[in-house]
Amino acid sequence: MSLVTARPLARAVGLSLAGLLTTAALVTPAFADSTPRQIHVQADATLEIAPDMATLNARLWERTPARPQGEATSGDRDAIGDARDRLESRTAELIHALENAGVESRQIRAGSLSVRPDYVQTARNGDDTPPQVRTQIERPVSLTLSDLDRLPTVLDALTAAGVDSLDGVSYGLQDSDAADDRALKQALQRAHQKAEMMAETLDVDLGDVVSIEETNAPRYQPQMMRAAAADSGGSAPQYRSGDISIDAGVSVTWEIDD
Repeated sequence: MSLVTARPLARAVGLSLAGLLTTAALVTPAFADSTPRQIHVQADATLEIAPDMATLNARLWERTPARPQGEATSGDRDAIGDARDRLESRTAELIHALENAGVESRQIRAGSLSVRPDYVQTARNGDDTPPQVRTQIERPVSLTLSDLDRLPTVLDALTAAGVDSLDGVSYGLQDSDAADDRALKQALQRAHQKAEMMAETLDVDLGDVVSIEETNAPRYQPQMMRAAAADSGGSAPQYRSGDISIDAGVSVTWEIDD
Protein backbone atom coordinates (compact mmCIF):
# COMPACT_ATOMS: atom_id res chain seq x y z
CA MET A 1 0.00 0.00 0.00
CA SER A 2 1.35 3.39 -0.84
CA LEU A 3 1.86 6.15 1.64
CA VAL A 4 -0.80 8.24 -0.08
CA THR A 5 -3.40 5.51 0.30
CA ALA A 6 -2.54 4.76 3.98
CA ARG A 7 -3.12 8.30 5.16
CA PRO A 8 -6.83 8.52 4.16
CA LEU A 9 -7.41 5.06 5.67
CA ALA A 10 -5.84 6.06 8.98
CA ARG A 11 -7.91 9.22 8.97
CA ALA A 12 -11.13 7.19 8.44
CA VAL A 13 -10.26 4.78 11.22
CA GLY A 14 -9.61 7.69 13.58
CA LEU A 15 -12.95 9.26 12.77
CA SER A 16 -14.76 5.95 13.42
CA LEU A 17 -13.12 5.53 16.81
CA ALA A 18 -13.99 9.09 17.76
CA GLY A 19 -17.59 8.48 16.78
CA LEU A 20 -17.76 5.34 18.90
CA LEU A 21 -16.34 7.16 21.91
CA THR A 22 -18.83 10.00 21.47
CA THR A 23 -21.71 7.50 21.26
CA ALA A 24 -20.54 5.69 24.41
CA ALA A 25 -20.30 9.00 26.25
CA LEU A 26 -23.89 9.75 25.31
CA VAL A 27 -25.27 6.29 26.15
CA THR A 28 -23.60 5.73 29.52
CA PRO A 29 -25.39 8.51 31.50
CA ALA A 30 -28.75 7.56 30.01
CA PHE A 31 -28.24 3.95 31.09
CA ALA A 32 -27.26 5.07 34.56
CA ASP A 33 -30.32 7.31 34.89
CA SER A 34 -32.64 4.41 34.03
CA THR A 35 -31.82 2.78 37.38
CA PRO A 36 -34.42 4.04 39.92
CA ARG A 37 -33.11 6.01 42.88
CA GLN A 38 -35.62 5.22 45.60
CA ILE A 39 -36.08 4.59 49.30
CA HIS A 40 -38.47 1.78 50.17
CA VAL A 41 -39.85 1.65 53.75
CA GLN A 42 -42.16 -0.73 55.61
CA ALA A 43 -43.67 0.33 58.93
CA ASP A 44 -46.15 -1.06 61.48
CA ALA A 45 -48.15 0.60 64.23
CA THR A 46 -50.34 -0.65 67.08
CA LEU A 47 -53.10 1.51 68.48
CA GLU A 48 -54.18 0.78 72.06
CA ILE A 49 -57.65 2.15 72.70
CA ALA A 50 -60.16 1.72 75.51
CA PRO A 51 -63.50 0.15 74.49
CA ASP A 52 -66.66 2.20 74.74
CA MET A 53 -69.34 -0.48 74.28
CA ALA A 54 -70.16 -3.98 75.49
CA THR A 55 -72.28 -6.76 74.01
CA LEU A 56 -73.96 -9.47 76.10
CA ASN A 57 -75.58 -12.65 74.79
CA ALA A 58 -77.93 -14.66 76.98
CA ARG A 59 -80.38 -17.50 76.36
CA LEU A 60 -83.61 -18.60 78.01
CA TRP A 61 -85.17 -22.01 77.55
CA GLU A 62 -88.01 -24.17 78.79
CA ARG A 63 -88.35 -27.96 78.52
CA THR A 64 -91.27 -30.34 78.40
CA PRO A 65 -91.40 -33.43 80.69
CA ALA A 66 -89.17 -36.26 79.51
CA ARG A 67 -90.72 -39.33 77.88
CA PRO A 68 -89.34 -42.48 76.25
CA GLN A 69 -87.97 -41.81 72.80
CA GLY A 70 -90.36 -42.83 70.03
CA GLU A 71 -93.46 -42.80 72.23
CA ALA A 72 -95.65 -39.84 71.33
CA THR A 73 -98.46 -38.96 73.70
CA SER A 74 -101.61 -36.92 73.31
CA GLY A 75 -100.33 -34.39 75.81
CA ASP A 76 -97.16 -33.50 73.86
CA ARG A 77 -98.79 -30.60 72.05
CA ASP A 78 -100.14 -29.17 75.27
CA ALA A 79 -96.78 -29.61 77.01
CA ILE A 80 -95.01 -27.72 74.20
CA GLY A 81 -97.62 -24.95 74.34
CA ASP A 82 -97.21 -24.61 78.11
CA ALA A 83 -93.41 -24.49 77.79
CA ARG A 84 -93.69 -21.78 75.15
CA ASP A 85 -96.01 -19.70 77.31
CA ARG A 86 -93.58 -19.93 80.23
CA LEU A 87 -90.69 -18.94 77.98
CA GLU A 88 -92.48 -15.93 76.53
CA SER A 89 -93.43 -14.79 80.05
CA ARG A 90 -89.83 -15.09 81.26
CA THR A 91 -88.54 -13.25 78.19
CA ALA A 92 -90.92 -10.35 78.83
CA GLU A 93 -89.85 -10.21 82.49
CA LEU A 94 -86.19 -10.21 81.46
CA ILE A 95 -86.66 -7.34 79.00
CA HIS A 96 -88.55 -5.37 81.65
CA ALA A 97 -85.76 -5.96 84.19
CA LEU A 98 -83.11 -4.81 81.68
CA GLU A 99 -85.04 -1.63 80.95
CA ASN A 100 -85.26 -0.97 84.70
CA ALA A 101 -81.48 -1.41 84.85
CA GLY A 102 -81.06 1.45 82.40
CA VAL A 103 -80.81 -0.40 79.09
CA GLU A 104 -82.69 1.32 76.28
CA SER A 105 -85.32 -0.71 74.42
CA ARG A 106 -83.55 -0.25 71.06
CA GLN A 107 -80.41 -1.84 72.52
CA ILE A 108 -82.23 -5.09 73.40
CA ARG A 109 -82.76 -7.74 70.74
CA ALA A 110 -84.91 -10.81 71.42
CA GLY A 111 -84.19 -13.49 68.84
CA SER A 112 -86.58 -15.90 67.22
CA LEU A 113 -87.93 -19.00 68.92
CA SER A 114 -86.21 -22.35 68.30
CA VAL A 115 -87.50 -25.83 69.11
CA ARG A 116 -85.31 -28.94 69.30
CA PRO A 117 -85.25 -32.34 70.98
CA ASP A 118 -83.18 -32.72 74.12
CA TYR A 119 -81.98 -36.24 74.90
CA VAL A 120 -81.62 -37.21 78.54
CA GLN A 121 -78.75 -39.50 79.50
CA THR A 122 -80.04 -42.45 81.50
CA ALA A 123 -78.28 -45.36 83.13
CA ARG A 124 -78.96 -48.56 81.22
CA ASN A 125 -77.72 -51.19 83.70
CA GLY A 126 -77.90 -53.81 80.97
CA ASP A 127 -81.66 -53.48 80.35
CA ASP A 128 -83.49 -52.37 77.22
CA THR A 129 -84.92 -49.17 78.65
CA PRO A 130 -85.19 -46.65 75.77
CA PRO A 131 -83.51 -43.26 76.18
CA GLN A 132 -85.59 -40.36 77.44
CA VAL A 133 -86.26 -37.32 75.25
CA ARG A 134 -87.90 -33.97 75.88
CA THR A 135 -88.53 -30.87 73.80
CA GLN A 136 -86.48 -27.73 74.48
CA ILE A 137 -87.84 -24.35 73.42
CA GLU A 138 -85.17 -21.66 73.39
CA ARG A 139 -84.93 -17.93 72.76
CA PRO A 140 -81.76 -15.80 72.63
CA VAL A 141 -81.57 -12.29 74.03
CA SER A 142 -78.69 -9.93 73.24
CA LEU A 143 -78.07 -6.36 74.30
CA THR A 144 -75.56 -3.60 73.65
CA LEU A 145 -74.34 -1.19 76.31
CA SER A 146 -72.86 2.19 75.43
CA ASP A 147 -72.42 3.04 79.13
CA LEU A 148 -69.97 0.54 80.57
CA ASP A 149 -70.61 1.75 84.12
CA ARG A 150 -74.00 0.01 83.94
CA LEU A 151 -72.47 -3.39 83.20
CA PRO A 152 -72.46 -4.74 86.81
CA THR A 153 -76.10 -3.68 87.25
CA VAL A 154 -77.10 -5.34 83.99
CA LEU A 155 -75.31 -8.57 84.90
CA ASP A 156 -77.11 -8.59 88.24
CA ALA A 157 -80.43 -8.13 86.40
CA LEU A 158 -79.64 -11.06 84.10
CA THR A 159 -78.78 -13.26 87.06
CA ALA A 160 -81.90 -12.24 88.98
CA ALA A 161 -84.04 -12.98 85.90
CA GLY A 162 -82.69 -16.53 85.90
CA VAL A 163 -81.16 -16.71 82.42
CA ASP A 164 -80.27 -20.28 81.55
CA SER A 165 -77.08 -19.37 79.70
CA LEU A 166 -74.84 -16.30 79.53
CA ASP A 167 -72.38 -16.60 76.68
CA GLY A 168 -70.14 -13.88 78.03
CA VAL A 169 -69.45 -10.20 77.48
CA SER A 170 -67.40 -8.80 74.62
CA TYR A 171 -66.07 -5.25 74.53
CA GLY A 172 -65.87 -3.24 71.33
CA LEU A 173 -65.90 0.20 69.74
CA GLN A 174 -68.88 2.21 68.60
CA ASP A 175 -66.87 3.84 65.81
CA SER A 176 -64.36 1.21 64.74
CA ASP A 177 -63.69 2.93 61.38
CA ALA A 178 -62.31 6.01 63.11
CA ALA A 179 -60.02 3.83 65.22
CA ASP A 180 -58.82 1.98 62.09
CA ASP A 181 -58.00 5.32 60.46
CA ARG A 182 -55.98 6.38 63.49
CA ALA A 183 -53.95 3.17 63.41
CA LEU A 184 -53.29 3.57 59.67
CA LYS A 185 -52.24 7.19 60.15
CA GLN A 186 -49.77 6.17 62.84
CA ALA A 187 -48.27 3.57 60.49
CA LEU A 188 -47.87 6.17 57.73
CA GLN A 189 -46.26 8.63 60.14
CA ARG A 190 -43.85 5.94 61.28
CA ALA A 191 -42.96 5.16 57.66
CA HIS A 192 -42.26 8.84 56.98
CA GLN A 193 -40.04 9.09 60.07
CA LYS A 194 -38.05 6.05 58.99
CA ALA A 195 -37.61 7.39 55.46
CA GLU A 196 -36.43 10.80 56.72
CA MET A 197 -33.96 9.14 59.09
CA MET A 198 -32.56 6.98 56.29
CA ALA A 199 -32.27 9.95 53.91
CA GLU A 200 -30.53 12.08 56.54
CA THR A 201 -28.11 9.29 57.40
CA LEU A 202 -27.24 8.72 53.74
CA ASP A 203 -27.09 12.48 52.99
CA VAL A 204 -29.79 12.44 50.32
CA ASP A 205 -33.09 14.27 49.89
CA LEU A 206 -36.53 12.68 49.77
CA GLY A 207 -38.56 13.35 46.66
CA ASP A 208 -42.13 12.53 45.76
CA VAL A 209 -43.95 9.44 46.95
CA VAL A 210 -43.91 6.75 44.25
CA SER A 211 -46.22 4.13 45.78
CA ILE A 212 -48.20 3.40 48.95
CA GLU A 213 -49.53 -0.02 49.95
CA GLU A 214 -51.23 -1.48 53.01
CA THR A 215 -49.39 -4.57 54.23
CA ASN A 216 -51.68 -5.12 57.21
CA ALA A 217 -55.19 -3.69 57.02
CA PRO A 218 -56.37 -2.32 60.40
CA ARG A 219 -58.81 -4.66 62.07
CA TYR A 220 -59.73 -5.12 65.71
CA GLN A 221 -61.11 -8.12 67.56
CA PRO A 222 -63.63 -7.60 70.38
CA GLN A 223 -62.10 -8.07 73.81
CA MET A 224 -63.71 -10.67 76.05
CA MET A 225 -64.63 -9.75 79.60
CA ARG A 226 -62.19 -10.38 82.41
CA ALA A 227 -63.41 -10.52 85.99
CA ALA A 228 -61.21 -10.05 89.06
CA ALA A 229 -62.00 -10.15 92.76
CA ALA A 230 -62.62 -6.78 94.36
CA ASP A 231 -59.66 -5.28 96.22
CA SER A 232 -61.88 -3.72 98.86
CA GLY A 233 -62.55 -7.04 100.55
CA GLY A 234 -66.09 -7.44 99.19
CA SER A 235 -67.29 -10.42 97.24
CA ALA A 236 -68.49 -8.45 94.18
CA PRO A 237 -66.18 -8.89 91.20
CA GLN A 238 -64.70 -6.04 89.21
CA TYR A 239 -65.08 -6.25 85.44
CA ARG A 240 -62.08 -5.00 83.51
CA SER A 241 -62.17 -4.71 79.77
CA GLY A 242 -58.55 -3.83 79.09
CA ASP A 243 -57.51 -2.03 75.92
CA ILE A 244 -58.26 -3.11 72.37
CA SER A 245 -55.24 -3.42 70.08
CA ILE A 246 -55.52 -2.40 66.42
CA ASP A 247 -52.56 -3.22 64.17
CA ALA A 248 -51.80 -1.50 60.86
CA GLY A 249 -48.93 -1.81 58.37
CA VAL A 250 -47.85 0.11 55.27
CA SER A 251 -45.21 -0.05 52.55
CA VAL A 252 -44.16 3.31 51.04
CA THR A 253 -41.60 4.18 48.33
CA TRP A 254 -40.05 7.64 47.87
CA GLU A 255 -37.91 8.99 45.06
CA ILE A 256 -34.45 10.32 45.89
CA ASP A 257 -33.91 13.86 44.63
CA ASP A 258 -30.66 14.64 42.84
